[in-house]
Amino acid sequence: MKFNSKIKIGNTNVGLNEPTFFIADIGANHDGDLNKAKELIHMCAEAGADVAKFQHFKAQSIVSDTGFKNLGKQSTHQAKWKKSVYEVYQGASINLEWTDELVKTCKEANVQFMTSPYSAELIDHIDPFVSAYKVGSGDINWDLLVSQMAEKGKPMLLASGASSCDDVYNAINALSSYTQDIVLMQCNTNYTASLENFKYIQLNVLKTYANMFPNLILGLSDHTPGHTTVLGAVALGARIIEKHFTDNNDHDGPDHKFAMNPKDWKEMVVRTRELEFALGNGIKKIEENEMQTAVLQRRSLHLTRDIKAGEIIKESDLEILRPSPEGALQPNDFKYAIGKKAQIDLAKGGNLKWMDLR
Repeated sequence: MKFNSKIKIGNTNVGLNEPTFFIADIGANHDGDLNKAKELIHMCAEAGADVAKFQHFKAQSIVSDTGFKNLGKQSTHQAKWKKSVYEVYQGASINLEWTDELVKTCKEANVQFMTSPYSAELIDHIDPFVSAYKVGSGDINWDLLVSQMAEKGKPMLLASGASSCDDVYNAINALSSYTQDIVLMQCNTNYTASLENFKYIQLNVLKTYANMFPNLILGLSDHTPGHTTVLGAVALGARIIEKHFTDNNDHDGPDHKFAMNPKDWKEMVVRTRELEFALGNGIKKIEENEMQTAVLQRRSLHLTRDIKAGEIIKESDLEILRPSPEGALQPNDFKYAIGKKAQIDLAKGGNLKWMDLR
């Protein structure tokens, strides 16, 4: 399988040597209100997001009301919801008539519009508006739906929560027959915002993915509190970050508790940009900002007495001290300077240079 190490999402370059690309998943946090959805677009743009992302689904095409009611204790955190799972998805769904307005608002806010479609019908509906497709973790093993997205010829972002290596390999293999513009995102699909979740995020899986799929662009789709995992993922090579976005974590709703508010989101972006600078390009050298300290902290050969031209340099004539100005002999030159003749008169305390010897 071959992959492009740099792709374009809209007008933005995304890749191994590009700045981290941030996706603010507004998801269900619009609370069924178009005006609030538009406000959240502007908020995430101001906080530094590159993308305002939504989720296009209809409750009847994504969840079974009867199926969830029959799960009982298996429903985990959803058992705490005040409404049934089906009712929550009904309230979180996006009215298709919103799409034009959401896209327009994204352009006004200077962020890209993105959404995950959860049915074949919705893929066709959103295709004119998106420059890339995001596949949620829950659909990683639905080749037909994923292929229908990939057939559109746009970059594919694949989340890999609650998946095995075999699941991931099969999905990437299927996608690679359509496109080389793929992003694989590590993910853990526990949405409880519990601090326990840090034990399960498994950021080192990014290293596994890098070995499995050389040159493939990696990312993180994350639901843990704060941005610790984001910084770790970026340090390990992730170049796309997706986090849920809300205006207030205290609101009722399925996604508000584990989402990031504008203040925290902006902090995440700022710290990530600092980290990107700090990571550098991997080339070890004396950096521009340490040229002076290299002179001040390094040692060189200094003379312990005045020496006349023609005298032989002896071991006792030299000591190794700071500083080390340009041209001065270095500590490792000590044994080579012994036995050389001074070409000129040399003053006590001064540095010894090769041009002073013969």
